[in-house]
Formats: sequence, C-alpha cells, structure tokens
Amino acid sequence: MHAILQQILDGALSASWLEQLATILGVVGVWLAMRESLWNFPVGLVQVAIFGWVCYGGKLYSETLLQVFFFGALAYGWWHWQHADGAEAKPLAVQRLTRREVVAWTAGTLALWGAWGTGMARWTDAALPYWDGFVFAASVASQWLQARKALENWIGWIVANTVAIGVFWAKEFYWFSVLYFLFWLMAWGGLRAWRRSAKGAHV
Repeated sequence: MHAILQQILDGALSASWLEQLATILGVVGVWLAMRESLWNFPVGLVQVAIFGWVCYGGKLYSETLLQVFFFGALAYGWWHWQHADGAEAKPLAVQRLTRREVVAWTAGTLALWGAWGTGMARWTDAALPYWDGFVFAASVASQWLQARKALENWIGWIVANTVAIGVFWAKEFYWFSVLYFLFWLMAWGGLRAWRRSAKGAHV
C-alpha cells in the first residue's frame, strides 16, 4: 500500500500543469452537470481541449479523438438544453430511455468498441487500443445521452470511468486516473440526483 501511495505522489508531483488543470476543470464540469447547470458546457469545452492535448502526447489516440467528439457534443448539448422546449423556454426535463432504446444503445456501443479497437490496433501505434477503445465507445454513447439529458448517461459513465481508471494508471497519468475515480464517484451522485429530478418532473 505504501508503494502505491508513493507512486501516486511521485506521479502527481511530476504531472504537467496542463494535466492538473484538466483534472480540476473536469471535476468542476461534472459537478455542474450533476446540478443540471448550463455552466457545465463552457467549463467542459475548455477541459476537453486541454485533456485532448495531453492524451495526444501520451499516444492515447482514442482518448484524443474522444475529446474532439466531446467538444462537438458539449456544444450541441449547450444548445439543446436551452432550446428543446421551444418558445416555452422551460428547463429541459430529465428523459428516460425505453427498454428497446437501452438494448439499441448497448448493442451500438459494443459494435463501436469492436470496430474502433480493431482499427486502432491494426493501423496505429496506439497504447492499449482495445481498452482505450472501450472507453472511447462507452464515452461517446454516454456523452450523447447526456447532451439529450437522458438519465441513463450516468450508468454509461460509471462503466466507462471504471475502465478509464485502469487505462490512465497503466499509462502513468496518475492525475487522470484519480480524476476518473472522482468521475466514477460523481457519476453515482449524478444518477441519484437525476433520478430525483425525473421523479419530481412527473409528480
């Protein structure tokens, strides 16, 4: 245990200021999303730009391209949360997927994982192509569901973050590994908060 804690400390001290800044902004952005605040979008846009740059330097190409997707999805989500109810200008309510939609999203995510991981393994020098590819596929699905304000996005984040913790630890990005552990905890909090919000909207 002492060796593990020392490894984390050494990694934290040697981390770049960009890695540290991305970690802080990531926590702030997820906390704002849990509270259904529109500010999660501008904070998220800055965070994913920095995060992508650091991942590119570590040859985590799936993670790098994932941040490009996140940037577009965050921009869309920012617009959608404000305009989904049209002229009524009411806050967008939390949505829930049907069973058929859950099956479709799960199958689509697994298909994307297989195709993406295989492509990264064959045509790039990506580190951990299949593990990183899983994080990519699960995160794409979760981010899009979050942009649509679907409750199930938090379940997707719990799964994606579990794998991401190990990916970043293996690449010795200890700040990011700790960040994704915090994301994992916050995803559980977000799931509970959005469940309460969904129940309140149907009272």
